[in-house]
Amino acid sequence: MNQIVYVGKHSLTMQVSRHSHSSWELIYCTSGNGELLFDGLTLPYGKDSVAVIPPFVPHSNRSREGFTNIHLNLTETTLTETAPLVVPADQTGFLLDAFQAAFYYYSRISPDRAVLLPLYGQLIGAFVSARQPEASHNSIVREIENSILQNYPDASYDLNAFLHALPFNCEYVKKLFKKETGLTPLQYLTEKRLDSAAQALAINSGKVSVAETARLCGFSEPLYFSRLFKKRYGVSPRQYEPEESSSVSADSVKITL
Repeated sequence: MNQIVYVGKHSLTMQVSRHSHSSWELIYCTSGNGELLFDGLTLPYGKDSVAVIPPFVPHSNRSREGFTNIHLNLTETTLTETAPLVVPADQTGFLLDAFQAAFYYYSRISPDRAVLLPLYGQLIGAFVSARQPEASHNSIVREIENSILQNYPDASYDLNAFLHALPFNCEYVKKLFKKETGLTPLQYLTEKRLDSAAQALAINSGKVSVAETARLCGFSEPLYFSRLFKKRYGVSPRQYEPEESSSVSADSVKITL
């Protein structure tokens, strides 16, 4: 069970192109942060957190500042999640040690490899399973994410009203959302709108006004949108030019120490 079939590393990387695997993928973020993009779902992650991605789920990975990671693939696993998730950061360092050891033994031909690599697969699988959020919690977070993803272009969308309509204490829901995603619901909504605006500006390249871009991406006030955009990207919407970012295929990365 939890058989390791591949282990690799990403050195400092800004983007990994869309791909999928026939096996489970576990990604330990060793530095930096970013977000994993799925169909209809975005999962932010940070240092020492682990992304868990089921088989045959297309995804890509991007970061503004760059990330490094150790990623491995498991078959015959005890993992049971049906949707991608990010397991909260491990502060003990034990899980990082296990990922590093798995990489070490996968990268070398030695008498110990056949014995120790399956044991590290068992350890990592069990550790990740134990740290997964409770299913009821995870479903709450997914419900909030889905609401945001469906409604963020609408400037009249009332996130606060949606949160208060949930059958849970509103402050508890906000804390739970931040614990699992690293962002408050409002921050998540704002980041999604800004990201959408940046993509729109890059695609339209001056053909659409700042006010129209703001409206299409869920901002009712162009000046407020411009202030937030400049704070996030360092330039005004009119000055924004997307940087070229290197694209790396996860399956083509060579193993390096």
